Amino acid sequence: MTAATPAGTPEPPAGTPELSLVAGDLDRTLIYSAAALGLTVPDSEAPRLLCVEVYEGKPLSYMTETAAGLLAELMDRCVFVPATTRTREQYRRVRLPGGPAPYAVCANGGHLLVDGEADPEWNAQVRRSLAACAPLDEVRAHLREASAGGDWVLKHRVADDLFAYLVVDRGRLPQTWVKELAAWAEPRGWTVSLQGRKIYAVPGPLTKSAAVAEVARRTGATRTCAAGDSLLDADLLLAAGRGWFPGHGELAGSGWSAPHVTALEERGVAAGERIVREMHEAAGAGHGETGPRAHHRGGRAG
Repeated sequence: MTAATPAGTPEPPAGTPELSLVAGDLDRTLIYSAAALGLTVPDSEAPRLLCVEVYEGKPLSYMTETAAGLLAELMDRCVFVPATTRTREQYRRVRLPGGPAPYAVCANGGHLLVDGEADPEWNAQVRRSLAACAPLDEVRAHLREASAGGDWVLKHRVADDLFAYLVVDRGRLPQTWVKELAAWAEPRGWTVSLQGRKIYAVPGPLTKSAAVAEVARRTGATRTCAAGDSLLDADLLLAAGRGWFPGHGELAGSGWSAPHVTALEERGVAAGERIVREMHEAAGAGHGETGPRAHHRGGRAG
């Protein structure tokens, strides 16, 4: 696996084993709600599942036990970075096997967590980059106006004062509405993504890839791979040396492709297991004997 070294990443000393960085989207890539499991085998043959998220006292998200075991091993052999569109609060509900990741990307790159705490300098840097885009209030107002009277809109939400999204009834969503929203948003510097029951409107400069590149810079990782299922993950996959996306989701549905990114046939939680297995194998060579956590500096931006 080959990848460009991120700008500003220090060259490792001669003889230093290569360190891999593996970035993974969470929802519908590595973890799955009950509605998204996509199990197609008889109940008696279904894989054993591990609950990795509880919300309001109820189980919410799952992985197969096989995927959970592989992910725990993966975290000991590389820098593993959860990279999610979730807010910090939503991310902290997830309990991945292998323990908390030293670094995590939340709010689609708006927050970089270091040992569970948001790096304020990174967030300030991100917010400065959004100045060229239409303000969030303008986008929120348009979302309300464009969806007024629509019985398909269940909730209006704002994530960490960085972007907006709607929770919708997909069965009643007008067929051209998302495309019309994207056409309105693009000249204003915003991106639109439909993921499950959510329609996201996100500023263009707000990307997972930028935050993951910062983690690579801090840790000295020289090889990267990534996985995701939505158009908001496309930049992350393009920036990686190797990537995967499942047989469901926006990327699969739109026919998106890149030479170094593998489109998997598996769907649902089976795809999640396949992705973790691929990540595990990709990170198997070149990691140092000291383990990736020895490379965790816990530093802040700059």
